[in-house]
Amino acid sequence: MFPQPPISIFLHAARDDRRLESFLSYLASMPHIRLTSASRLPDDLTPHNVVMTFNQQLPESSLGGLFNFVHSGGGWLMLNELAETELPDIFGVQPEAVGPAAELRVLFENAGHPMAARLPDAIYLGGRYQGLRKTADDTETILYADWHYTHRAVLTHRITGQGRVACTSLQAYGDPKLQTILYRVLHQLAGNQTGDASMGVGLLGYAPSVGRIHGLGAEKTTGLSLQAICDLNSDRLNQARRDFPESRTYESADELSEDPHVDLVIVATPPDSHARLCLQMMSAGKHVVSEKPLALNRRETDALVETADLHGVHLSCHQNRRWDPDYLAIRQCLNEGLIGDCFHMETFVGRFHHPCGYWHSHAAVSGGTAYDWGAHYLDWIVSLMPEPVEVVMGTRHKRVWHDVTNADQERIQIRFAGGKEAEFIHSDIAAARKPKWFLLGTAGAIVGHWRDITSYQIDPLLYFEQHDIPATEMNPDLTVYQRHRNGQIIDIKPAMPEREHHRFHANLADHLLLGEPLAAPLADSVKVVAILEAAARSMASGGSLEVIDDESN
Repeated sequence: MFPQPPISIFLHAARDDRRLESFLSYLASMPHIRLTSASRLPDDLTPHNVVMTFNQQLPESSLGGLFNFVHSGGGWLMLNELAETELPDIFGVQPEAVGPAAELRVLFENAGHPMAARLPDAIYLGGRYQGLRKTADDTETILYADWHYTHRAVLTHRITGQGRVACTSLQAYGDPKLQTILYRVLHQLAGNQTGDASMGVGLLGYAPSVGRIHGLGAEKTTGLSLQAICDLNSDRLNQARRDFPESRTYESADELSEDPHVDLVIVATPPDSHARLCLQMMSAGKHVVSEKPLALNRRETDALVETADLHGVHLSCHQNRRWDPDYLAIRQCLNEGLIGDCFHMETFVGRFHHPCGYWHSHAAVSGGTAYDWGAHYLDWIVSLMPEPVEVVMGTRHKRVWHDVTNADQERIQIRFAGGKEAEFIHSDIAAARKPKWFLLGTAGAIVGHWRDITSYQIDPLLYFEQHDIPATEMNPDLTVYQRHRNGQIIDIKPAMPEREHHRFHANLADHLLLGEPLAAPLADSVKVVAILEAAARSMASGGSLEVIDDESN
């Protein structure tokens, strides 16, 4: 990320109040945030950038010091949860009467506000309604709620002296979108710019599909700007010029590394070149995102992490499947405890078909059968089962497709600390497919069956055209099974979120420009490579048990 200045936040709240627990955990996930909490304000606030007060009536003896802190350049965020007592005049607002519980439609007063970058036009938040009535002309409404066909302020901001204050009456502190907005408020209250920076993007490798996806992601993401594209193949480079005519093109990685307008390089080349090219770009001072997998072994990932630390640049992996609706739905089910404690997970991808003739089927370049889809599926597994990996075992079959060097089928089994277990299978000789997902928990199960979708389009000459949508791109049919207290097993359909496009690039911009957490941390991508490498050793040894050292967990 661009270096983020440390932000010291003092939270004034009751010690036993757990309503902010989720929001505070979110703040704690960012290394540049220093959070101190106590039930009384310290006499000296100068070590802090922002004071955050939660529904506390401050004694008059404390207010003077807090006012001086703000007027001298500090920030103050008031979380006014359902309190109707009068607020200090410094906020320029007063709370209205508390209304009923409702799902509130909340929007930015100014859709172009820097805090709104890469966020949806409207968010829906639970809680009780409480508007904020402005009492000063210079009070800015950041968020408003639709209420009885009126716009009622629910998050405000005001400059006072050399400092700033903000106040909100919203209560959905566990909502990810509100957490993001409140963090951006704290970021601004600390005197930092929000939403003005931009990062130039260069693409290293322009495969027909992946290259265009990254190009569009950069073009459509506020804060990212596609600057240059590099590929050794002249046909691909010509396609890149047609797709993105305003971008510069290069025929060598050396040229791209020297472009002063490129801050971030996305390496989208075959896996056996990821480490070499990422090291070259980071050594040139570029931030780097690698296509999956991050590398082929731990020796390479160790060198990548060390180089990123040495040059103070960003390194991560293109784990865009963290935004697949079925993964998000399963994660939500686990977070809500719908199947209790998940202790067993199986994932599967494949069918009975001839492997492609491209590098994906050549083990020396791809890493092997499991390195392709496995880089995504294992990333899901380590995200949903974050416990340290203890043992990995792998097996492979080479029985049908002898014209390629990849195995026909590979299976990876993982045992985690505490006894949880997971399995991934990639098979090109499966005439009947296993479910995509099979999870067991202490209170239920989740099963996700593949869906084969065919669409038809009228054609005046051929009567109709048939198009088969790849099953890997369709949401599977997810079902949650729970044991009722009467002993019966009941099934429900979990909520499935809408697919959001270019969310990986938006999250990347949020992280690089504002320091917000990555959805797919680098440590998880390193762990995936460690599992793949251990599984490959196990397969070569006929299914030996391979122990992963602590550094990969």
